[in-house]
Amino acid sequence: MKRILADQFGPAYVVEINSLKPHFKGLLIIDNLALGTGKGGIRMASGLDAFELFRLARTMTWKNSLFDLPFGGAKAGIIIDPKKVSLKEKKEIIQAFARSLAPFVPKYYIAGPDIGTSEQEMKCFAETLGIWKGSTGKPANFCKGKSCGLPHEFGSTGFGVAKATEIAADILGFEIKGASVAVAGFGNVGSFAAKHLAEAGAKIVAVSEREGTIFNQNGLDLGPIAHLKEKGKPLTDYNRAKVLSRDKIYELPVDILIPAAVSDVINQKNYNKVKAKIIVEGSNIPIPEKIEDRLWKKGIMIVPDFVANGGGVISSFIEWSGRGPNVMFKIVEEKIKKATKQVLTESLRKKRNPRQIALVLAKNKVLKAMNK
Repeated sequence: MKRILADQFGPAYVVEINSLKPHFKGLLIIDNLALGTGKGGIRMASGLDAFELFRLARTMTWKNSLFDLPFGGAKAGIIIDPKKVSLKEKKEIIQAFARSLAPFVPKYYIAGPDIGTSEQEMKCFAETLGIWKGSTGKPANFCKGKSCGLPHEFGSTGFGVAKATEIAADILGFEIKGASVAVAGFGNVGSFAAKHLAEAGAKIVAVSEREGTIFNQNGLDLGPIAHLKEKGKPLTDYNRAKVLSRDKIYELPVDILIPAAVSDVINQKNYNKVKAKIIVEGSNIPIPEKIEDRLWKKGIMIVPDFVANGGGVISSFIEWSGRGPNVMFKIVEEKIKKATKQVLTESLRKKRNPRQIALVLAKNKVLKAMNK
């Protein structure tokens, strides 16, 4: 297991929680507080470790900085498989986790949904502490005064990923209409990214989930696929596509590839098989930075995670500041398009990896705040 090595940016706090009743282990990494309270979701998964959460918290530091949000970077984790606990047990775990983090909320940390958690867990977190602003991504009908929740189930992250994809295609000089797209992960991010890109005229040729990849070079009909998902059935039940192994999606000959699942899915083992012209990182840290650089040198344009998938935290900011969904979608589109255009244009002009360009922009803002 890799160890967290502190640097000039953080982490400010590393909190380990060992709950005996209910029994679980939890972590909170607060990376940097120079721009404001640490903001980041609560991930619930069995294989989490402190180093992965630190990488995710650091990504949040850069993301909040890049989009000029008044937040620092953080990430929390509960090391348990959410599919192996009942709804009642899950609620008890969130309540216990919230109480353990009470000294940090909301001065040093504000929660949000992530893999394994949703709007209901965010409502539970806020209610347990009696702090409405203790979490974002709450249900739309959970209100305090005129302020209501803006659940990530509205699709803000996937919407932003689609807008980043449109800008990337435009900068590379090809039409999004008719472009072939593969979306790895058909959860909250991937499903909405696919939906909005299809509405823009793109051809979604492949999607994947844990059970496998479905692929049809003539395009998939997202309606029946979404219906399968709603009924809890595997996407591989869709009968108008080839069924491939889950990881085969990263090797398909497509214009655009959107990894929107877990971390490090494009890696040392498969990066040489990637054929996409553009990779838009819908999930956080889907590619190790060294591999990302090799792909860039191969001529693949990459929109980094903390540029492409900022829609969720921008939505969190809108909820935190008491505004509604119409304003949220407008601001997500404006901020994502502006950042993507700036990063990719400068990347091509300076012939440098887009991540390096985006990091310089984000780091400079954090350093300026730290030196005040």
